[in-house]
Amino acid sequence: MIHGETLHSALPWDLPLWAPDHVVFFGALYLVIGILGLAVGYAAVKAYIDTVADPKPNEQ
Repeated sequence: MIHGETLHSALPWDLPLWAPDHVVFFGALYLVIGILGLAVGYAAVKAYIDTVADPKPNEQ
């Protein structure tokens, strides 16, 4: 792939990681996506555990 040529796929094995601008951009992108995924996963698991451990009684 020629430096500056557009990408046809964003999959990690299709990236020309020898280009410093690609390393910085995709490294930051995957880092942010990973952090967001961990945060959403933590919130989902915590909500599930809180619901199972302390369910609210039916109010009448």
